[in-house]
Amino acid sequence: MVYKGGTGGAVDKSQKRSETACRIIRQYNREPISDEDMKKLQEIADDYRRVKNYVYTRYGGIGSLSKLYPGYTVQNEMTNSGLRAKLAMPSVYFYRAVFDALGDIKSQWARTKSKLLKLIARNENLNAQEKHYLRFLLKANNAFDAVLNQKPIELPQEMQDKYEELAVEIDLEKLHRYLNRQVRKYHVRMMHTDKADGFYITEKAYRYGESQNGCESNFHTKRHGIYIATKENRKRVFIPLTDENAYTKQLYIRLLPESNGIEIHIPIAIKTKTHWDYTNEIGLSVGILCMLSTHEGNVYGAQFGALHQEWVEYMSMAAGTYRREKENNAGRKKYLARKAKLDAKIESYVNQEINRMIQTEKPKIIYLPKLPANSSAGHNRKINYSVGIWRKGLIRERLQQKCLEHSVQLVEVFGKGISSECSVCGAEGRYSGDVFRCSICGYQADKKVNAARNAIKRGQEKADH
Repeated sequence: MVYKGGTGGAVDKSQKRSETACRIIRQYNREPISDEDMKKLQEIADDYRRVKNYVYTRYGGIGSLSKLYPGYTVQNEMTNSGLRAKLAMPSVYFYRAVFDALGDIKSQWARTKSKLLKLIARNENLNAQEKHYLRFLLKANNAFDAVLNQKPIELPQEMQDKYEELAVEIDLEKLHRYLNRQVRKYHVRMMHTDKADGFYITEKAYRYGESQNGCESNFHTKRHGIYIATKENRKRVFIPLTDENAYTKQLYIRLLPESNGIEIHIPIAIKTKTHWDYTNEIGLSVGILCMLSTHEGNVYGAQFGALHQEWVEYMSMAAGTYRREKENNAGRKKYLARKAKLDAKIESYVNQEINRMIQTEKPKIIYLPKLPANSSAGHNRKINYSVGIWRKGLIRERLQQKCLEHSVQLVEVFGKGISSECSVCGAEGRYSGDVFRCSICGYQADKKVNAARNAIKRGQEKADH
């Protein structure tokens, strides 16, 4: 890449701004929402869920593939379905739920196609021409739709010529049967959600503003917050917020009924940075006590365990008091304020230490063990419980975001046995407390460092193959 510097000074090649990435920031309610207002928001969320499930059922199958792009056919059919009138649901929520569900269906089809591409590449019974033909079908939406619905393939002239060229001297019927068989096997045909804990909201359904609130001393104080449209005509719920920021974009309203609160998710476009001096490859291990350990033994976030323990102890201590004082607004305010303060303290520390790690290590690629999938039984139960009380993957979420912002490649590697495997000889070792020991080669190290060394080892071996 060529850099053109002005005559006024040298060009800094240490970093260059490139593409944009999306970052989610959050807003919170300042005080508990009344039970009446929370019920109104929950009613919207429940209707939102019903609409999504209706769209999943009606348009999630192969027969509706042709209607998914760009989606206006679905919009018109949903308008005529009578569902919005039946639910008495404002259009700003109804159509947002429709397109939200369509997005989920499109994503599911994208995952299915990605799976099929991998299967085709690995299938030794297909020759190069047959694989090329199947890839063409997957990339041409009209052709993919036609094959699954057993219709003639009709494409724009330029693509039709390409299709006919590819279709020469191959068994089309065999390949079409193969494609249909794999779709039936791997595609999730019936999507469904039971969650009614939130909804997307467009600019027409909310506005930021101030409201006056009478207090005990008879003075009136202005409170900044957000007005959210309800199912009642021209009626909005006002929710005071902890900050005075205002946004003009689509938001996600997450409901927290257990604390009579909400969490507003705001997508912010940020410019990513490309650092030309970031050339290192590092293995990382994420811990509950020490936040991050590298394969070279560097530790970041040594105080994370203490901060997390403070959070756990407060939540445990406050649980009983909170239940006893649930109807006492003053008690609830104190509980929520203290919890929000501890949350912010931990999140700020996590961001600070991840930033410090990236600036110090200057990574081009980070290899990270993949967490086990949730399981209700088996050996993962203990691990999953630990992850559950570990702020639900807060560290990983922020690490992914920071890597995106700094154009660092984050590669997840197979995590099974990564802590007990010796990173020197590969034998099964043991660890006592924080120390790993290998009885075969005598290697001894901090167990997190050993895991980080295995992470980079597995990642680089996979890349070589």
